[in-house]
Amino acid sequence: MLKYSKFLLALFLVFAYAANAQNEKQFLALNIGILTSPSMHGRGYVADGAEQASIFIQRRFREYKLKPVTADGTFIQGYSFPINTFPGKMALSVDGKALIPGADFLIDASSVSYSGTDIPVKTIDLGRITDKSVWKKTLASIDDRYAYCLENADSFCKEFNMQPGKFASLLPKGCYIIPQKKKLTWTVEQDTIAATIFYVKQDAMPKVIKTLSVDATSLWIPKEKSENIMACVPGSVKDTFIVFTAHYDHLGMMGDSTYFPGASDNASGMAMLLYLASYYAAHPQHYSILFIAFSGEEPGLLGSAFYVAHPVVPLGQMKFLTNIDIMGDATDGVTVVNATEYPIEFSMLNRINEAQHYIPVIKSRGKAANSDHYHFTEAGAPSFFIYSNGGKGYYHDIYDKGAEVTLNHIDGVAKLLIDFVSYFN
Repeated sequence: MLKYSKFLLALFLVFAYAANAQNEKQFLALNIGILTSPSMHGRGYVADGAEQASIFIQRRFREYKLKPVTADGTFIQGYSFPINTFPGKMALSVDGKALIPGADFLIDASSVSYSGTDIPVKTIDLGRITDKSVWKKTLASIDDRYAYCLENADSFCKEFNMQPGKFASLLPKGCYIIPQKKKLTWTVEQDTIAATIFYVKQDAMPKVIKTLSVDATSLWIPKEKSENIMACVPGSVKDTFIVFTAHYDHLGMMGDSTYFPGASDNASGMAMLLYLASYYAAHPQHYSILFIAFSGEEPGLLGSAFYVAHPVVPLGQMKFLTNIDIMGDATDGVTVVNATEYPIEFSMLNRINEAQHYIPVIKSRGKAANSDHYHFTEAGAPSFFIYSNGGKGYYHDIYDKGAEVTLNHIDGVAKLLIDFVSYFN
């Protein structure tokens, strides 16, 4: 009878664990769905997308009864930055064939407005240019009465050891097409260039282009108002904090009808932060738990840089910070940036995972300025950046949708993070 009772208890625990994992995944999927919905406009800086996301996150913090840490008793740390946006028309036709924004082409995020119908096109093979004097003559010969198709731009940049952004800034006023063999990956920029540049999938255009029709509207905003969002669960030791961070902004909209959902990057990380906030609201710890949701990550880690320059909770009171970005699929485990900088904490993560088998593998990586942990690390606050490895490879494109996020092993990542906090108690 005793053995049978133990069997029932073990069976109950298995089902309880499975149900809890399902609840975690349901929680994450629900919040990813909200953050990637059309009403969020890609959480960027067109149509108040980032602002809508901020309102949603603050509402969640209030639901969980988290406590403000700002002097004015709100969840907000306001700041501003310049940003180039595309709030209006976004149309491109090649020889009379309309191309699909996001699927067939992207506009360079630094581009200015441009409009024209049946513009004659000249083709320049940049792969043939191996001398700087020839390049200067080529630039001098550009006539803005024409549009230009610039072939082999990648080879040109490699030959002259030039970053694509630098290359774009050198082009004079006018309209340019740069054919792309690889997947289309967009970004956001703070500055503008003289030119209007379109990156077009090579298989979406003819080998020789005769005419272009363009209608693209950009708007440079010198001071876009934005905000970091922060709240805490007080612990027994109120002035020492374990910190979780994630960015909630994404690329937003490219024109008035094409948006970038940003499910993996970083609705998934934001959903994980909200899950941890809900968990710790019900399970206060020895140390206080601080949650910071950053804006401005996509233009250049701006929100985290502002926080480090104007800390609300002093950096010296942060016992450890974990930044969460790209939490959509951990089929191939997770990677920990700064693992080499904090080997004791990295070893603890591995020991926890070896004992509990939460995720397939935890990979080590050194310092990298690739997410919001970076400014904290540079300022002396001990920090990890953890991202998942897996999924379909959708990133900074229109296909990074909530329905495409598998959440494989992400419930295990949540448990790993919760056990990791216990290590500091």
